[in-house]
Amino acid sequence: MSGADDAAKWLSEQQRAMETALAELVSINSFTENVEGGNSVGAMLEELFTVDGLEASRMKSASGKFADHLVVSSLWTSRGEPPIALVGHLDTVFPPGTFEGFKRDGDLARGPGVLDMKGGLVVVAWALKALAAAGALTSLPGVRVVVVADEEVGSPEGQSIIREAIQGAQGALVFEAGRKGDLVITRRKGTGAMTVVAHGKAAHAGAAHKDGVNALWALSKLVDRVQSLTSYERGVTVNVGKISGGTSKNTVPDRAEALVDIRFESRADGESLIAAIEKAAAECAAAVPGSRIELSGGIARLPLERTDASVKLMEAYGACARASGLGAGEAGLIGGGSDASTAGSMGIASIDGLGPRGIGFHTHDEQIEVATLVQKAQALARFLASLRAH
Repeated sequence: MSGADDAAKWLSEQQRAMETALAELVSINSFTENVEGGNSVGAMLEELFTVDGLEASRMKSASGKFADHLVVSSLWTSRGEPPIALVGHLDTVFPPGTFEGFKRDGDLARGPGVLDMKGGLVVVAWALKALAAAGALTSLPGVRVVVVADEEVGSPEGQSIIREAIQGAQGALVFEAGRKGDLVITRRKGTGAMTVVAHGKAAHAGAAHKDGVNALWALSKLVDRVQSLTSYERGVTVNVGKISGGTSKNTVPDRAEALVDIRFESRADGESLIAAIEKAAAECAAAVPGSRIELSGGIARLPLERTDASVKLMEAYGACARASGLGAGEAGLIGGGSDASTAGSMGIASIDGLGPRGIGFHTHDEQIEVATLVQKAQALARFLASLRAH
């Protein structure tokens, strides 16, 4: 393990360099829809991942809606062992002008993306730099780093980028926001969204009420039905978050729309939930003769499910985290999804929340404990170095 020790020692002198790189990344707005800003951040990341033995390639957005995605691959032969995947994203949730800039505040650093998750990307880059400096990088199994540009909107393109890049990996480590106590995430709910449109027939509410078909009535029946599909015992929730429709009180509405959020803990529950909503839509439309209900959308992310393999991975990483002065417990169920869900759904052991420790992601109070940049990089370097023995 001398390579791990040498890498950790090298990293102990890298806090200023890591902080400088993070400040530069954070200073450029990379809101998901800000393609120019995202590409600027991607170019900086490509430079940060310029390490002997690694090759970075940028992949154009298929739709043109997002910045380029980045894939970094090892060039050495891995003795037939499957690679290890390191996954992250470069986009943030803050549109230009709403929350900008990097600020050092005592032991903290603040700014959009310091925690979610430009800080995590710096951790990955420096862990690989450290192993290269220690002469240990090319002794490892293959490494695949994937940085997508659309995670904050569910990785509509990123999911396929990840699937192609990490197929066959022995494990996936995801560098989303580090939690209090450095708790490692092994479970995330699956997520989905549906748009419900009810169609009816317009008529004057006074002169021709009987000729109309009230779309809002059909929709209201469905709202009641789908809300009742929530089961806290199984971790299934349905939330009708927005309803619109109609034109005036004296017109029978011919159209109404609802937006629905769904969450679930297992793939089976997600699939059965979609089927139940489809069944309810058909029955509610039939209950209002002449109406019709259309559904669009569905499951956006499958859940990250805890497995024996992911627990083993967590324990192996945890030993390296403790050796680096960090905590190593297990987080509870997380209600939102991440790209760890994509890796986990491929049957790859996956753990998440390995970025620097902090609070306030998706708020204007986003912050990290600066010292944990080095500690998290040391933990990753130690973990990767341990793979040489396998």
